[in-house]
Amino acid sequence: MRVCHVKSAVFDDPNLVSAAGLVPVMALADRAGLGALVAEHVRVPGSAGANGPGKVAAVVAGMVAGADSFEDLAVLRHGGMGRLLAAAPAPTTLGTHLRAYTFGHVRQLDAVASRLLAALAARTPVLAGVGQVAWIDVDDTIKAMHGYQQQGVAYGYSGVKGLNAQLAVLSTPMDAPLIAGVRLRKGNVASAHGAPKLIGDAVATARRCGAVGLLTVRADSAYYQRAVVAAARAAGARFSITARVNPQITKAIASIAEHAWTAIRYPNAVFDEQAGGWVCDASIAEVAFTAFTSRPAAEHVTARLIVRRVKRLNPRTSAGQGELFQTYRYHAIFTDSPEPMLDAEAHHRDHAIVEQVIADLKAGPLAHLPSGTFTANAAWTTLATIAFNLTRATAAIAGTTMARATTATIRRRLIHIAARVASTARRLHLHLPAAWPWAPAFTTVFEATCRPPRAASP
Repeated sequence: MRVCHVKSAVFDDPNLVSAAGLVPVMALADRAGLGALVAEHVRVPGSAGANGPGKVAAVVAGMVAGADSFEDLAVLRHGGMGRLLAAAPAPTTLGTHLRAYTFGHVRQLDAVASRLLAALAARTPVLAGVGQVAWIDVDDTIKAMHGYQQQGVAYGYSGVKGLNAQLAVLSTPMDAPLIAGVRLRKGNVASAHGAPKLIGDAVATARRCGAVGLLTVRADSAYYQRAVVAAARAAGARFSITARVNPQITKAIASIAEHAWTAIRYPNAVFDEQAGGWVCDASIAEVAFTAFTSRPAAEHVTARLIVRRVKRLNPRTSAGQGELFQTYRYHAIFTDSPEPMLDAEAHHRDHAIVEQVIADLKAGPLAHLPSGTFTANAAWTTLATIAFNLTRATAAIAGTTMARATTATIRRRLIHIAARVASTARRLHLHLPAAWPWAPAFTTVFEATCRPPRAASP
């Protein structure tokens, strides 16, 4: 490809916009009631809290377009964007608004996020199948911070200085995951701290979204605690948690008979038709198990212990003399799932889906936490989840292929589309690039969100 001879570049067209995809996204937000929810639930006092619905919507729109700092929110104030969306406040005004938040205001935003997710689930196919089977994955991540003036910043379990974000991710077998809850915490907090409350709120959100069937809370070994299990059960959900290795777990694994192990399909597995099963170095078995026996008898929990074992290969003997004894690595799951053993173990491994959500957030609004004020960063984190869910819902309207794309891909294909704004008979029109590769997907979304809703049949 050869670059043409360009003589000049001048920023002088007031009718151009660089992110025309914000129009259908924010139209969907309006239909889902974002502004009304903020007006109903968020009460920030003083001049900083004036026009709260407009300021929250502006921050969310900027995040959908990829903003990861207050300065980046200026993306809403260029060219003809003010004609498409209500005039956005200046970035400094938006920063002042978020810095006026207290912990109570952040929880009010959580209420908005929960109800908006339910509205999106009702209006779009973003949570198809949620009424039959759904999962809530709980995990946390460290967001690195630099400097000496940030509140709550500390060195966490990973050795990184920053703040800790704990997420509850809602997913179904058919669609990409959404965020059902988030908490921003101090950097040196334990992973499971506050998890019971988050699980209760996330299960309530899932029920609000239509998850009336089998709902399972999944987590890794950092959440292997009685309080976490009790919170899942109290909320009416099942649990599936990686068990932390201890003498009890080791004893239970040792009690499993050799004939009880079942080979599973695993990387490099080969199906043996004569044997009627998979030939590989991985197999699973299960045994009844009572956990947390060091606590009072009323707090003991009896459920299934599903164990996966993988042959431990010794590189010093694999190429030469064979090993005298086979040794294995064991991975135990403590669960009360009613699913068959093979399905329950395979579905627990899908807990890794939460890592993609974390990666998407850190590739977008959470690339930075923009303030030295902890509550402002907490509000920013909650708004980032609203922007994430809105982006996912918009992509779900465009089709199944787009719905499973990363948020960076969705922004590139559906949001960051240059357009020229024209008006005819007091109506605005968008002139988009010819031969845009994803024009059909954008048209589908635009028709679904910006056209007047169809009249109800009599």
